[in-house]
Amino acid sequence: MVRTYETTFIVNAGLDDPQIDAVIEKAKEVIVKNGGEVKDLAKWGRKRFAYTIKKKNNGFYAVIEFNAPGDTIAKLERHYQLDENIIRYLTIVLDKKALKARAAQVAKDLAMAESTSAPSPTPAAAPIPVAAKPVAAAVVVDDDEDDDEDEA
Repeated sequence: MVRTYETTFIVNAGLDDPQIDAVIEKAKEVIVKNGGEVKDLAKWGRKRFAYTIKKKNNGFYAVIEFNAPGDTIAKLERHYQLDENIIRYLTIVLDKKALKARAAQVAKDLAMAESTSAPSPTPAAAPIPVAAKPVAAAVVVDDDEDDDEDEA
């Protein structure tokens, strides 16, 4: 049975960008080779850890959403364990509620983007407010301070 999964993994941030991309591509290859279909790839980038993991303070986060049969997950996680550049990983099944919520969020974001990109009509009859002239601030000078020091 084909299900929708999401896998998040952390790659050693000490690698160069082409090496990190190669690690991510290898994970995608494992998914596709074992009967999966990659739907989305999100690279979150380099982030600092809250605590050290395997004597490292930073990691490059990547998230892959994919459809695959259940046995693909064991093979993918085996690949994660064998690859020394992958520090941590987590793979979850996306249930129907999560998929519906994600689809609703995407639709909402699309609608918001369309409404902000469309030019809003400006009414021609509306008067343009004119800024009032600033009122000079009253300055109080206390000359008595000098007198107080002389008396003391």
